[in-house]
Amino acid sequence: MGLLDNIAGAAGGLFGGGSQEHSGLASALLQMFSGNQHGGFNGLISSFNQNGLGNIISSWIGRGENQPISQDQVREGFGNDRLQYLSEKTGQSPESVTSGLTQILPTVIDKLTPEGSVPQGGLLEKGISFLKTKL
Repeated sequence: MGLLDNIAGAAGGLFGGGSQEHSGLASALLQMFSGNQHGGFNGLISSFNQNGLGNIISSWIGRGENQPISQDQVREGFGNDRLQYLSEKTGQSPESVTSGLTQILPTVIDKLTPEGSVPQGGLLEKGISFLKTKL
C-alpha cells in the first residue's frame, strides 16, 4: 500500500462516518505541516525531540504501536506559537485545539509516515496535499 493509499485511509478513519468534529483542526494542522509555518512537519518533530517527547512522536512515525499523548504533552511539544496558530486558523480555543490534537495527532502523523520514516523527495507534501482534499 502506498503513501496516498495510507493517507486516504487515514482521512476515512478520522473523518468517516459523517463525523467532521476535528476536520477543521486537521486541515489547519496539515496547512501548518505543508508550509513553513512554525517550521512545518520537521519543525514539529524537532520541537517534540527538544522537549523530551521524542519517544512519543517516534512511536507515531515508526511502525510500532502509537503512544497516546496528554494535553500537557501537546502543549510542551507544540509550544504556544503553534497552538495559537491552530487556534486562530480554526476559531477554537487553545484548550479545544489541545484536546483535539490528543485525539487526531497520533493517527495523522502515523499515516503520513507509513514506511516508518518521514517521506523524502516531495512525497510528504504530496500526501499532505492529498489528505487536505479529503477534509
